[in-house]
Amino acid sequence: MCSSFMTSTVIVGGFFGDEGKGKIVSYLAMKDNPVIAVRGGAGPNAGHTIEHGGKTYKVRMLPSAFLNPNTRLLVGPGVVISQEVLLKEISEFGVQDRAFVDYQCGIIEDSHKAADSEGRLKESIGSTGTGTGPANADRAMRTLKLAKDVDSLALYLDDIPNAVNFALERKEKVMVEGTQGTFLSLWHGTYPYVTSKDVTASGICADVGLGPKNVDDVVVVFKSYVTRVGEGPLKNELSPEKTAAKGWKEVGTVTGRTRRAAEFDFDLAKRAVMLNSATQIGITKLDVLYPECAHMQSFSDLSSPAKYFIKNIEDQLKVPVTLIGTGPDVNDTIDRRDEL
Repeated sequence: MCSSFMTSTVIVGGFFGDEGKGKIVSYLAMKDNPVIAVRGGAGPNAGHTIEHGGKTYKVRMLPSAFLNPNTRLLVGPGVVISQEVLLKEISEFGVQDRAFVDYQCGIIEDSHKAADSEGRLKESIGSTGTGTGPANADRAMRTLKLAKDVDSLALYLDDIPNAVNFALERKEKVMVEGTQGTFLSLWHGTYPYVTSKDVTASGICADVGLGPKNVDDVVVVFKSYVTRVGEGPLKNELSPEKTAAKGWKEVGTVTGRTRRAAEFDFDLAKRAVMLNSATQIGITKLDVLYPECAHMQSFSDLSSPAKYFIKNIEDQLKVPVTLIGTGPDVNDTIDRRDEL
C-alpha cells in the first residue's frame, strides 16, 4: 500500500516538460497539506499552468502549491531568479507572508535576457529568451549576482536548505517541485537541445539542499502522450495535422510556441523511471486520450480502454500509477494511493 503522503515527496517530469506537474503539485498541496513546498530547477524558463474553480493560473517562479494558504512557498538556492517575475507572482497570488527564496539564488539580469534572445541559443537550441541559460552559465563562472545582493528581495530571503531540513526533523510534510522534464536535463537529455542544468530528481534535490537519505517518495509525471517545445529529437513525431486531429494541439506556458507531439513512449518512460528512482507515477490528460473519462475521480469508473492503458503502463514500468488527471481542474484527479 502506498502511503497517502510521506514526509518528503519529490515531483518531477518524465518526458520533455509540459507533463502537467503543476496540476499534480497543486492537487497534492490541497489534499495533503504540506507545511513546505519548495521549488528546484533551472529558472523562469519553466512555466506551470493550474486551473481551479474556473480560474487559470500561470506560474514561473513560485511553487505550484500556492493554492493552499497553509503552505510556505520556497525557492531553493539552485534556481536562478527573475526579480520581476518573482515579485509579480508574490503580489498576484497574495503570498507576501509565506514566499521565500534562498540567499544564494542567482539573479537574472538584462544582459542575460539579451544573450538568450539572439544567436545560437535562440536559433538552433530554441531557448525561451528568459535569460535562464546565460545566468546559469555565469553561475558556473562564479560571476553571477546573488539574491542576498538585491535590495528588492530583502523581505523574501531565507536559508531554504535549513528550512526544509528543519521541517523534516519535525516530521512535517515537505513537497519538492521539479521543473522541465527528465530529457531536458543537461546531463541526461537530448543534448544540446536541453536546459542549462540537471532536472532529474537528484538534481532537484541538490537545488533545494535535500540529501538523498531524506527522500521518501519520487513521483514521476507523464502525460498520456509526449510533447516537446522547441528544437530537438522527438521519436515518432506526428505531423501538425495529425496532432490537431487527435486533439493534442497545445502551446507552451512560457513561450506560447506550439508543442510537437507523439504517442506515449514506453522506452523513454522506462529510462525516466530508472534515472529518477520513481516510486510512483502520475499520468495526466487521460481525458484527452479517452474523452469519455473526463472529470472522473474513481478508477473503477474509467472505460475499459483507459483502464488497459493505465495497467499497461504499470506492467511495463513496474511502478504503480497512483495519480491520474482526467481534466484541467486540480480536482479532476483520480487518487489511488490508498488502494495500491
